[in-house]
Amino acid sequence: MLKYTKFFELLKARGIKQIDLREQGVHPRIFQKLQKGELIRSDSIDQLCRILQCQPGDIMEYVADEKSAEG
Repeated sequence: MLKYTKFFELLKARGIKQIDLREQGVHPRIFQKLQKGELIRSDSIDQLCRILQCQPGDIMEYVADEKSAEG
């Protein structure tokens, strides 16, 4: 399962708000999906990384859920 906790920590650390991302072309639905922990497309990840000047691992991480960990 992908978690986007790092994304929100990065925004907070840099003082970036949702409106700042929207002004740079990030659709509000992308932000909503991130808040809900839903999957987003790779082109959206690319856009966020370009805007934030970061790597994908700076905004998301893989965390095995219990079902995956059990094998």
